[in-house]
Amino acid sequence: MLSLLATRRFGPLFVTQLLGAFNDNLFRTAIIFIVAYDIAAADPAQAAFLASLSAGLFIMPFLLFSGIAGSLADTRDKAVIARLVKQLEIGFMLLGWLALVLGSLPLALLVVFLMGCHSTLFGPVKYAILPQHLKPGELIAGTGMVEAATFVAILLGQVAGGLLATAAVGPVATALALAGWLAARAIPPAPPEGTAPVQWNPWASGRGALAHAFSDPRLWRATLAISWFWALGAIYTSQFVPLAKNVMGGSEAVATFFLAVFSVGVAAGSLAVARLLKGQLSTRVCVWAGLAMAVAGVDLFFAIAGVGTAAKDVAGFLASLAGWRVVVDLFALAAAGGMFSVPLYAVLQTAGAAGSRASAIAANNIINSLFQVSAVLAVGAAVGAGANASLVLMLSGLTVLLLLPAIRTID
Repeated sequence: MLSLLATRRFGPLFVTQLLGAFNDNLFRTAIIFIVAYDIAAADPAQAAFLASLSAGLFIMPFLLFSGIAGSLADTRDKAVIARLVKQLEIGFMLLGWLALVLGSLPLALLVVFLMGCHSTLFGPVKYAILPQHLKPGELIAGTGMVEAATFVAILLGQVAGGLLATAAVGPVATALALAGWLAARAIPPAPPEGTAPVQWNPWASGRGALAHAFSDPRLWRATLAISWFWALGAIYTSQFVPLAKNVMGGSEAVATFFLAVFSVGVAAGSLAVARLLKGQLSTRVCVWAGLAMAVAGVDLFFAIAGVGTAAKDVAGFLASLAGWRVVVDLFALAAAGGMFSVPLYAVLQTAGAAGSRASAIAANNIINSLFQVSAVLAVGAAVGAGANASLVLMLSGLTVLLLLPAIRTID
């Protein structure tokens, strides 16, 4: 499986998307830290608002422009689009560097929005290009590695964004964007497989992508299941800080440790399912992975209750069996999630016509964004109103049981 990294058919694309995801999260996290510890240090409410605004600005382009991105990737050479997107990223990061030098928060937030546009344009390319460059028996492995790299890049980007000095963020982000462009230059041509003209109207293109996805039972079932998984991931990651601090007495380092365990777990599951299926395009493992997620979520609820609320750092948290039980459950849930999502992405890449693969990915990105935003807002409101955070997490995970009958019919 890892031998694919040495091929031109996959290696340059893998590096390109890895650096892009890392850079997105590095810059966005750096802005959040600068706001929290500098601009709004004396006003926690303002800092929280600006952090939410940053997240909203990043995800907004997925809702607005995914349809255009899918239409463009279906009707143009995907390798050319990848290089163009990376050139834009260099410009965006230079603008971000300027924003940090000037200390301009509005300009920095504009760059966060532009980086969301960058990810929106590249999203359909990175998955729709795989069936053109990989053999059928390699598709699951390639998709698994892309999924694993995405979660690892998100984690490392967030860590780097919190650790880098403000003066270093601009140069580092610009250098990474340049490296991504150099990697994209080596991606082999991926000629368009669709003949329809590009639909530049955001509303019409988005509606068209959704209509295409929901006209095919396999596509819409896979789309809903993938979007559910990303919504669950957003719920968990949004609750790590309050869960660690308010329920288990953990420090910020404990919350970061939870994020690391979750991200590595998804990456491990994404790679494991590729080995398990041995190149076969099948969703049979998704049902069992969904059940494993539900079981791990239930056990996590009881494990959290046994940790106690006494103040503790990571070492203190891991000093008890209850703490280790939380870690194992969280890792198991995330690993099962990786095994759950990768075969479903393969369905998006292969179920529809070759000329509309990118539009299927675009439709998934639209629904995905809606699910994530709605889920985080709903859970945040519930916890803010006094609901038990660990109970909310368990109930959220159990909703996978509603999806399993539909998933069983995909194969």
